[in-house]
Amino acid sequence: MSRSLWQALGAVVFALAVVAGAVTVTRAASASDVRPAPAPGRASSPGADSADAGFARDMAAHHQQAVEMSFVVRDRTDDPDVRRLAYDIANTQANQRGMLLGWLDLWELPKIASPDAPPMGWLGGHGSHADGAGAAEGLMPGMATRAQLKALGEAKGRAAEVLYLRLMTAHHKGGVTMAQGCATLCTVDAEKGLAQGMVDAQEAELKLMQGMLREREE
Repeated sequence: MSRSLWQALGAVVFALAVVAGAVTVTRAASASDVRPAPAPGRASSPGADSADAGFARDMAAHHQQAVEMSFVVRDRTDDPDVRRLAYDIANTQANQRGMLLGWLDLWELPKIASPDAPPMGWLGGHGSHADGAGAAEGLMPGMATRAQLKALGEAKGRAAEVLYLRLMTAHHKGGVTMAQGCATLCTVDAEKGLAQGMVDAQEAELKLMQGMLREREE
């Protein structure tokens, strides 16, 4: 694996960690409040139908699947590069998921959307549905289907590595679309900053995974 690619990815992940740390400090400073202080220029916390709440709910679910797939592949291969990538994705996205759910708690909003609400409806219908089997299962863009998750759990070695990298590539592309939407539509500065950090980190990981796939498909 190219050392420069890992170094570049490490720099992006470090920058994202700084953003996450800043948000954590901000939350800790206001822990004594019953509700978080409104963002500048806002009369209240985001509403249940806002882009802020929709992104927090949908990305938390999206991240959860990435974490699960990463733990699965770590048990299906001994390849150090794939295991390192899987660990980085699982660790980063589990932490971000906790932040997103924490914001929903602070805003006193439900963590699960209404059953009749379309996935990513907060984006106004743009990129709100997956294609093919994913759409049939009502999944968000990039989400793996039940059949794909089953196949990953049954694969071993190089086959597991290739399938994981393909599924995670699609997953990241869907995640980037969601995060770009929040960076544009969300109104809470800390959440907008986190979303942009996700875009930067996942685009860097997409480039890394492209190279890893080429090495394993040759």
